[in-house]
Amino acid sequence: MGETREPLRELTECGLPQALEVMGERWSFMILRASFNGVHHFEEFLSVLSIARNILSNRLAKLVGHGILARQPIEEDRRKIEYRLTPKGIDLLPAMIALRQWGQKYGDAVVENPVLVDERDRLPIGPVSILAHDGRILGPADLNMVDKARLGVRADGSVTEPSGGSVKEMA
Repeated sequence: MGETREPLRELTECGLPQALEVMGERWSFMILRASFNGVHHFEEFLSVLSIARNILSNRLAKLVGHGILARQPIEEDRRKIEYRLTPKGIDLLPAMIALRQWGQKYGDAVVENPVLVDERDRLPIGPVSILAHDGRILGPADLNMVDKARLGVRADGSVTEPSGGSVKEMA
């Protein structure tokens, strides 16, 4: 995938190992999915996920510790706590949907009901895509790895600027 190869043994030079450290197991994604579906209380998570209390407690603490969820006292009863998605947690929505779509495509005949739709048209959402800086949908053959110093330098040597931003913002 390109002229430059990622340092595959170096775990700190890539965001994937860092993301997997936080979200790399089933229960973290199931808690995240429940959060996106309006579950906010410890007892609700226990009930809807059928998860062991100790595992739930551990995963919630990890998600809070990494800033994915925030613990917030309930206004009516400050002794009770809600777990709410943070902006960092909300940013995981595309990854969660991509994994869900992959499971629907390659899993064992999963029949989804209810169906995830766009709010306006109420039709199923399309597949999660990789987008270029200008909005083009990219496939595997359209991807490349380049050294950061060569951002914006095309294969033919010409230089381009990203749409609506600087090359530095792309890095």
